[in-house]
Amino acid sequence: MSRRILIVVSSVIAAKGLEQVFGDLGEFEVCGILQDLSGSVEVQLRTLAPDVVIVDPTVFDFASRGSIKTRMAEYTDAAVIAFAIQPLDEDLLKQFDGSIGLMDTPTAVIRKVRAALEERSESPRTEGEELSQREKEILICVAKGMLNKEIADLYSISIYTVITHRKNITRKTGIKTVAGLTVYALLNNLIDMNSVE
Repeated sequence: MSRRILIVVSSVIAAKGLEQVFGDLGEFEVCGILQDLSGSVEVQLRTLAPDVVIVDPTVFDFASRGSIKTRMAEYTDAAVIAFAIQPLDEDLLKQFDGSIGLMDTPTAVIRKVRAALEERSESPRTEGEELSQREKEILICVAKGMLNKEIADLYSISIYTVITHRKNITRKTGIKTVAGLTVYALLNNLIDMNSVE
């Protein structure tokens, strides 16, 4: 079974070059090429279901570049690899599962993608990871007894995004029941006893 790769690069020529590198091998399948992450990114990531996202950090505005990994993790568990078309700050590169450069050979690109996937499978996300701010907001709503549709309407997100957040909350906390999540929220001072229905 081939691994699915989503390429998010503003340069069509660079994206097509990457697609050719992966197409020649057969081990990988490019499931989509995007020039930016505007619009309904969660729908795109959910629909395409990539194993790897190769992204040029410059597609993000400067202010949000420091949180690319966190932002992507809200929508996908895929390995996120930076595609450095231009030199990038070392601190920026640390937030990715790997990086490839414009001057890398096809062999080096494949090796780096394999390494990122291997590292990702050896150290999957586990219980005890800290919840993101959005996950905490969703957890509070769940603990208050809100339905997925109500939560989606409150935050102007899709119901599928709410479900994804709930799955991430369950994975990170190891708690599968609403009652258990409510107790977790109470113990972590996310809600008080009076706000629980």
